[in-house]
Amino acid sequence: MKPLERLGLHRPDLRAWAMYDWANSAMVTTIVTAVFPIYFVKVAGADLAPAQATQRLASATTVGLAIIAVLSPILGAVADRAGARKRILGLSLGLGVVAVALMFLIQRGDVLLASVLFVIANIAVNASYVCYDSFLPHLAQGEEMDRVSTAGYALGYVGGGLLLALNLAWIQRPEWFGLPSGPDLSGAQATLPTRLAFVSVAVWWLGFSIPLFRQVPEPPATGDGRVRIGAAFRELGQTFGHLGRFRQAVLMLIAFLIYNDGIGTIIRMATSYGAEIGIGTGAMIASIMIVQFVGIPFAFAFGWLAQRISPKRAVFLGLMVYAGISVLGYFMQTAAHFLILAVLVGMVQGGTQALSRSLFASMIPRDRSAEFFGFFAVVEKFAGIFGPLVFAGVIGATGSSRAAILAIIVFFVAGGALLHFVDVEAGQREARAAERAPGDPIPVATG
Repeated sequence: MKPLERLGLHRPDLRAWAMYDWANSAMVTTIVTAVFPIYFVKVAGADLAPAQATQRLASATTVGLAIIAVLSPILGAVADRAGARKRILGLSLGLGVVAVALMFLIQRGDVLLASVLFVIANIAVNASYVCYDSFLPHLAQGEEMDRVSTAGYALGYVGGGLLLALNLAWIQRPEWFGLPSGPDLSGAQATLPTRLAFVSVAVWWLGFSIPLFRQVPEPPATGDGRVRIGAAFRELGQTFGHLGRFRQAVLMLIAFLIYNDGIGTIIRMATSYGAEIGIGTGAMIASIMIVQFVGIPFAFAFGWLAQRISPKRAVFLGLMVYAGISVLGYFMQTAAHFLILAVLVGMVQGGTQALSRSLFASMIPRDRSAEFFGFFAVVEKFAGIFGPLVFAGVIGATGSSRAAILAIIVFFVAGGALLHFVDVEAGQREARAAERAPGDPIPVATG
């Protein structure tokens, strides 16, 4: 097997598909994770108390995720019926790029503008994932699917990490780039490097998305090729009514909902937990970069591992490491401990999520892949709700964030237990049996 084939990047269409992960991950790292949240609290929300500004950011996040959770299955159904994956992805991309570029205009006190643009950007990037993920079962088959999925995550780590490193460089050392620096800057001058980082994300996201539109073919429509929302609703309802036909895929979704909630909670709560126990900002920024760049080789490694021990077992291994992270997090004391945990997270985060995506993709009918990935997107959004609630509840009951981080282990144990009962081969047989010519009815479950 040639090197690129081992990585899942041996054809132009596969490389073009994976490059969209490279493109959109810059938005996730700079806008969702590292730079914009700090800018939101310190600049846009500067006239509010810090707790109020953080609450506004959390509310904007919740609103965006709630809206896309409702829209995702509808967008998926339309994409399948009309053969409109590229059109919907393109509209989502355009909306997100414009929203991120307009963040350049956010100044001190512009909390409403920042909130609206953040909501729009979150809706747009998550809407694009519905169509992007749904290409996977059309581009790759069998064991190839695991390699291709992990390759996408790996390139995402590269793209997101490279631009984030550049953004942080000119934010921390603007004089190196000929940008305003020094103690006597106006508000607009002081924030210029960060606002330029937002523009760079928009340009990066747009530019590196072009290969997908040029190289990846549009799968055939399951309907008459026209965008009809009413017909999409009917087909969506029909599919939902026959989910029993895809028992293993549904069980996989439920398992993913549970254990991905644990993964998401660790990602979201790590920095606040670190700040609470006295970890410095420098160490936390370094940890973000560590996760990005450690994730590159280990995402590819999980693709290789899936071929050796099966994707399901590889996901189990990732969940075991996450359970260990919860235990180690309970005992964490120093910045060095925090960085070690960042290495561990980087080792398993991308691979676990990538193989979950490819496992699900192998157990759904290809002709309804966008619709099913709409359901997958809903599960991903809801997977950000319960973990933080448990985290907050344990803090309230015990007064300890250490106990809360330890409690997250429940999600990995319960999700892993459900994953144990997923019969992947049976799920794949169910999916292949349900694939049909456009216009044929969905087979009804029997037995």
